[in-house]
Amino acid sequence: MEPLAIIWFVAIALLWTGYLLLEGFDLGVGMHMIFSTRSERDRRVMLNTIGPVWDGNEVWLITAVAALFAAFSPWYAALLSALYVPLTLALLGLILRAVGIEYRGKVGTRVWATFWTYMIGLGSAAVAFFIGALLALTSIGLPIDGNGDRVGGPFAWLSWPALVGGLAVVGFALAHSATFLALKADGPVRRRASGFAVRWAPLCLLPLLVWIAMVQFEHGAGPAGWTVALLAVVSGGVGWAQARAGREGLAFTGYAGTGLFGLAAIFLAMFPVLLPSTIDSAFDITVQSAAHSTYTLGVLTVITVVALPVILCYQAWSYWVFRHRVTPGMIPEPHVILPAILRAEDAGRQV
Repeated sequence: MEPLAIIWFVAIALLWTGYLLLEGFDLGVGMHMIFSTRSERDRRVMLNTIGPVWDGNEVWLITAVAALFAAFSPWYAALLSALYVPLTLALLGLILRAVGIEYRGKVGTRVWATFWTYMIGLGSAAVAFFIGALLALTSIGLPIDGNGDRVGGPFAWLSWPALVGGLAVVGFALAHSATFLALKADGPVRRRASGFAVRWAPLCLLPLLVWIAMVQFEHGAGPAGWTVALLAVVSGGVGWAQARAGREGLAFTGYAGTGLFGLAAIFLAMFPVLLPSTIDSAFDITVQSAAHSTYTLGVLTVITVVALPVILCYQAWSYWVFRHRVTPGMIPEPHVILPAILRAEDAGRQV
């Protein structure tokens, strides 16, 4: 098997893992804005914890999908064409979330703020669920034929693995973001997030552990896969114990480790299959059958080696600059811009 193809399989696994670890907590924060508080100030505290980083975290999704296309285009073609319905819904969720974050503070009324709060939360939940469904199906299988075409209607993807994967990412985002808010916020938001990390986070992580186990059984994972899966469980237990002890940084690390080791176990069990066919294993898309030429992979590797350190350094710098806690006292009164503009227009018409 071509070594560069293996390297790019690992790179894509790392990109998806980076996306779930970084975007996971800000998707979870969006969901927490709906049900964790009814206080407008607390919701603004939550939003400000992710304000400097949420759009940068989305770059990992774009890069992961671009890497699929560049390195393994048959995998990209089969996966995205078979799953265009959930991908469209995920895209709509991304749009609603982004518009909600940008528009929420434009008008200073409670109805306006509440509407966009729900758009942020529901959009975040949609993104998490449908991205989770996509990853679960690429790890367990889709009804594809020898040409990589989906067999069945547009909802052939709707299955128990898709549901488990969707709930897994939603649950992980909620648990992961609770420890993030406890680490990054202060005041009532911090206290409620700490309580959620202790009481509800273990239950939220359960679908992810079910997904990991399903993949291990489906692909007949060896000792290495089960060992990494066990590390995911242990890391979650450590995170829960640290959350109970009030050690917020270690709790965040522990729950993040569940996602890290969990995805590592999933991709390790899959290899060398990229997309299993539930019709016939002869139709499986593999690393060897889907990889581009050595020359193409070599050019991609050179570009990545040059560009990736710059991107990582820039993102690390942004996290460092905005590393301090967000407290309620930092939140100013909302700036009501629209009514002022309307008053100015009315004054102009009277003149």
